Amino acid sequence: MNTRAIPSGPRQPQPMNLDFDSLWPLVTMQYHATGYSVHGPEHWRRVERNGLLLATRTGADLAVVRLFALFHDSRRENEDWDEGHGARGAEYAASLRGTAYELSDDRFERLHYACVWHTDGHHHADPTIATCWDADRLDLNRVGIMPHPSYMSTDFGREIAAYGSLQPFLQAIPPA
Repeated sequence: MNTRAIPSGPRQPQPMNLDFDSLWPLVTMQYHATGYSVHGPEHWRRVERNGLLLATRTGADLAVVRLFALFHDSRRENEDWDEGHGARGAEYAASLRGTAYELSDDRFERLHYACVWHTDGHHHADPTIATCWDADRLDLNRVGIMPHPSYMSTDFGREIAAYGSLQPFLQAIPPA
């Protein structure tokens, strides 16, 4: 795992020029799969939901968490083991930055890192990266794997995984 330091800092407000309603269709239209995919847009929406829930306690940067949900699996080439798909998703995010959305360099660095290492990284101390990874891992039940607390980076992720269900926690997500 890459251990390069990511600067940490307080959660930053979502920028006004980050239009998720326009960005989601742009990214989903290019996705390789037609129809349902266990790694496709339905999964991305659940990761977004999970990340927003986790962020209520972790203080993660909501814009980075939402962008991670969209890009982390967006460049998968198949439904099986797909080496490098996170890095391809990160590069796709980089290619759209500045035209489809804006994000400061330090925030983009977190997004890029989270995407690249989401399948290889085990834990991370940065609350935003940790929230991204836990949000993805909390959706493993879609492929028959129950998320285990030991694989979570955040206390809240461990709490949810130990409980075995997101359902009792979902009312904590603030309205969009």
